Amino acid sequence: MTQEEAVGDLDQSVGYVLKQVQASLHTAMDEVLRPLSLTVAQYACLELLGQHPGLSNSELARRAFVTRQSMNVVLRRLQERGLLTRPAHAAHGRALPTELTPAGQSTLREASVAVRAVERQIFAPLSQERQRRLREDLASCAASAIANQPVTQP
Repeated sequence: MTQEEAVGDLDQSVGYVLKQVQASLHTAMDEVLRPLSLTVAQYACLELLGQHPGLSNSELARRAFVTRQSMNVVLRRLQERGLLTRPAHAAHGRALPTELTPAGQSTLREASVAVRAVERQIFAPLSQERQRRLREDLASCAASAIANQPVTQP
């Protein structure tokens, strides 16, 4: 294996540093969401529903980067807390559109403010312009990763 093929010094690996930031962000989000009795996955679900009411379990799972089975557990727990509603039966097809309750909207507002404060703290070393560029660069990488995923057969 040549030097170009190896990861090499982890401090020089974009992927490794990106994972460090992701882990730090997740840990900090956990800490600010815990007093609200929310997990990061539950918060992501609330945020997605706040911005896109009526998403199905499958759509929520895809956008929150969890399995459908995991999202089903998340939805059930949030519904038990009275933070969202789902119909007992699908009006069309099999998808059960989910919406926030007033309590869910209130919890989301509080959680969203707490998470935004975490983001501000973590990205404070970067100017607004550098944050914008980083967001755009990472979005380009994410789009490339999605475009290059192998196609799986059912």
